[in-house]
Amino acid sequence: MNTGRPIVDRPETHGYLSIIENAKETAMNTVLITGASSGYGLETARRFHAEGWNVIATMRTPRADILPRSERIRVLPLDVTSPDSIDAALEASGPIDVLVNNAGIGVVGAFEATPLSHVRKVFETNTFGVMAMTQAVIPQFRQRRSGMVINVTSSVTLAPMPLAAAYTASKMAIEGFTGSLAHELAAFNVRVKLVEPGYAPTTRFAQNTELRIADLIPEAYAPFAQPIFAAFAAPAMVTTEADVADAVWRAASDGSAQLRYPAGPDAVALARVS
Repeated sequence: MNTGRPIVDRPETHGYLSIIENAKETAMNTVLITGASSGYGLETARRFHAEGWNVIATMRTPRADILPRSERIRVLPLDVTSPDSIDAALEASGPIDVLVNNAGIGVVGAFEATPLSHVRKVFETNTFGVMAMTQAVIPQFRQRRSGMVINVTSSVTLAPMPLAAAYTASKMAIEGFTGSLAHELAAFNVRVKLVEPGYAPTTRFAQNTELRIADLIPEAYAPFAQPIFAAFAAPAMVTTEADVADAVWRAASDGSAQLRYPAGPDAVALARVS
């Protein structure tokens, strides 16, 4: 932070000034994380706080008890499908340096049995919610000529996965959106990045939906689905919440223009062959 005190420009101070500038970039930045009530978002909030950042953890139903008590953590209500909620959250948060679009809902099952009304709900959160949050923060980033948007998608974008057609579509849309947007915002020194988590059985992915998986597997699909669910129950590699938090942290802090950050050993393996 600028203390207002003048600094004499002498050669011997240049190394010191570089250290100060680097500290300014990493020590007191502010991150806003959507979907921070559990899973990746909660662990990412904890990680950024541990790294010394100010954290704005947003969730539909605020719960302050799930995060450390700290003056550097604020918990705000946010529904990414509501323009009024987005406006209120960003007004309450004040200027931010990084937006992490993590909020999302899952859907697993045969597409034939998935109501299009539910597919639209998935897109409202996973796709249009990400776009709405991003569009809302771009003006402050553009005007300051600094800032970053990190969009959390999924390893389903790295290789086709069965029984996840609607979910995959919602995440693939964000992959294309992010890649294109990264080009146009680079003109304003604003970066846009992707974090692609692998399969994380310890998260609430399967529960974070209005529809039961069993209701989305018609009898005709049962022979096809059974071995797939058996493989899900005994995966060779899995992703943890900490893997994703680490990838988000690297994306925010490594200073590179890298676009994609696979998160978790299974996602990394898929990225290598995709």
